[in-house]
Amino acid sequence: MLQATTAVLLALSVGASQALGHAGCGGHDIARRNLGGPIIAAAAVTDEASAASSVDPVEECMYYSYQPVLDVVKNFPTVWQTAAIVPGDDEATALFATINATVNAKYPNVGPKGTHNGDWTLSKNYDAKDPDCWWTHSQCTTPAADSGLKADIVSVPEPETWGLGFDDGPNCSHNALYDYLRDQGQKATMFYIGSNVIDWPLQALRGIDDGHQLCVHTWSHQYMTSMTNEEAFAELYYTRKSIQTVAGVTPMCWRPPYGDVDNRIRLIAESLNLTNIVWSDDTEDWQVGTGGVTQDDVSKNYQLVIDKAGKGTYATHGPVVLNHEINNMTMAEFLTQYDKIKAGFKYVVPIAAAYNWTTPYVETNVTFPDFMTYTNQSSGDSASGSASATDASGSPTAAASGGSASPSGTGSANSSTAAKSAAALGVEVKGAAVWGVAIMLIGRIALSMW
Repeated sequence: MLQATTAVLLALSVGASQALGHAGCGGHDIARRNLGGPIIAAAAVTDEASAASSVDPVEECMYYSYQPVLDVVKNFPTVWQTAAIVPGDDEATALFATINATVNAKYPNVGPKGTHNGDWTLSKNYDAKDPDCWWTHSQCTTPAADSGLKADIVSVPEPETWGLGFDDGPNCSHNALYDYLRDQGQKATMFYIGSNVIDWPLQALRGIDDGHQLCVHTWSHQYMTSMTNEEAFAELYYTRKSIQTVAGVTPMCWRPPYGDVDNRIRLIAESLNLTNIVWSDDTEDWQVGTGGVTQDDVSKNYQLVIDKAGKGTYATHGPVVLNHEINNMTMAEFLTQYDKIKAGFKYVVPIAAAYNWTTPYVETNVTFPDFMTYTNQSSGDSASGSASATDASGSPTAAASGGSASPSGTGSANSSTAAKSAAALGVEVKGAAVWGVAIMLIGRIALSMW
């Protein structure tokens, strides 16, 4: 039953058509994100602690000013617009020139595909053999050997281990989810959108301070293969820079919105030292409310992944599962599934821990526990021995966290805690059913107008 929650619906014109492949997080969800900028009223938020103090979504999503971002916002593209190199940014210009020359030399005949919102009409005659290893066309994740490009990460090397991550953060109303993860000693890989980081910097700061791994999820959350070389570069470069500016770490991993990537985009990302992480299993939590998809469907999708573990599908590796902090329903649904996930899998870990990326950022003084440390095991307990700790193409060398991460392979989630956290997200938990309420805020003013 829906709790009485104040919500103002905002109808945005997105108009994305169905992609050729599995969409991942759908374009329609841009209308459900809690966007920043001067809206409704100003919150009494002055620092990270005050931003994390409330679990009332309406209070959490009230606009606030954060001086460190106000001081540098002119150095970033306009939020929620397709990124381009900021005029006068000599460092970005020089780096792009080098990368662009490499891309043009290697892929002179590979250009943008479709439109930024996923209309692939102009690509309908694309070669069925998929020479570009285009994920949206064929879910290709392993470029040809002669490309010199790394395969995308789609699973974790440890058996019966759930690779945990959340897309589309930092969501302004994520305190109940992050509180719950903290209380369970659970870390995750957070794929942050650059515009969200600029809009909600204190929420982003909480992500790193809570010990989560931070990765890039582009600046404006659009289809990357539709971008020019400069746009694709800027989407990644400025998101990485925004995370470094706010959280003090420079990520070495990314996830393309909708999974949309090809070899041209992979090369641009690898040139920025970003390892591409997609997924093996999709909860489809992002689809609820569209195309007849219900929350019960999402619950069944979670159960399908859990059932695979019971059938031995993950006896030699583990899934990377796609879920989101995009709105209060997706976050609350995860809370109701966490006990089942822990019961069905031996371990639930962030991607960095699964791959032993103990230094997942450019800043090598920020470290993350390896798999054995994170899961509180001795070295002889790992079925796969140890995941590769080094990466020939310059991807993360080992793993991330400030301080120590509590093991996720021990103990169990508390159902009453999950219910309490879900209620804080604006939903009521009754048995296995969760009814989600996405807080939708009216209006958005460009950050440059602050």
